[in-house]
Amino acid sequence: MRRLRILTWQVHGNYLYYLTHAPHEFFVLAKPGRPAGYGGRGGTLPFGDNVHDCPVDTVRDQAFDCVLFQSRAHYETDQYDILSDAQRRLPRVYLEHDPPLAHPTNTVHFVDDPSLLIVHVTHYNALMWDCGSVPTAVVEHGVRVPDGLAWNGELPRGVAVINHLERRGRRLGADVFAAWRREVPLDLYGMDAPASGGACELPYAQLLPEVARHRFFAHPVRYTSLALALCEAMMIGLPVVGLATTELPRHIEASGGGFVDTELARLVEMSNALIRDRGYAAEIGRKARAYARERFAIERFASDWDRVFRRVAA
Repeated sequence: MRRLRILTWQVHGNYLYYLTHAPHEFFVLAKPGRPAGYGGRGGTLPFGDNVHDCPVDTVRDQAFDCVLFQSRAHYETDQYDILSDAQRRLPRVYLEHDPPLAHPTNTVHFVDDPSLLIVHVTHYNALMWDCGSVPTAVVEHGVRVPDGLAWNGELPRGVAVINHLERRGRRLGADVFAAWRREVPLDLYGMDAPASGGACELPYAQLLPEVARHRFFAHPVRYTSLALALCEAMMIGLPVVGLATTELPRHIEASGGGFVDTELARLVEMSNALIRDRGYAAEIGRKARAYARERFAIERFASDWDRVFRRVAA
């Protein structure tokens, strides 16, 4: 079948990397200096040959089959400032990365156009947003990890991977992480991790091997989408210990690959059990890995997105 030409933005670099495993050509908007949202295919991620820089000043001269929006500003502003009239009439998808941040249950989605499709990344997010008459779909995460990379667990420590934890505060569990860390040895990676007492940000190729050395993956987040880093950690074989909030309990219950609770004392207890007994951690981690290899397979993810694009383009 013909490969579609899809115009989009780089909002979440790792998600874009996985998204572009779908069998289509992706044109990613770029501006000089590559400011946020206009980075093209820049960065350290190993994008394939089907991902192309698309300078903003050339967009109106190009032909596309579909426009994929990934942020409110791009939907409400860029499509009028950057796209031509004809391009605004193309099949369009809005990829919603987050649950509603204003009110968890009563927030009406700002996309109010029944001719467009909203794609949510978790069923929890789809449940919480009020999308009115706009069609919706859910494409659950898909990830991949380097061949041969597996959990080692040699470090009797937990590890969290969260970008800008200090700035994002309570929603991402900054206070939970700080309290947890006073009781259990925890490492933190991600953008601006040093502001929260963490390590420096590691390039993509170095991060996952470092994560694999830890005994378990810590997830202190109160309210967000399911983290790609968590899916990657499960696929490597790390057991998960986290707050029983949003989508996470569903996957832990289905996999048996970790523990979730809403009481910090219980998270500390679970963490220490894994630190004391590496064999026990390995057993739980094998369950996480088996589940993730099926549920978060990149082939399934790419196939789901292929169906979405062909559905709207049809």
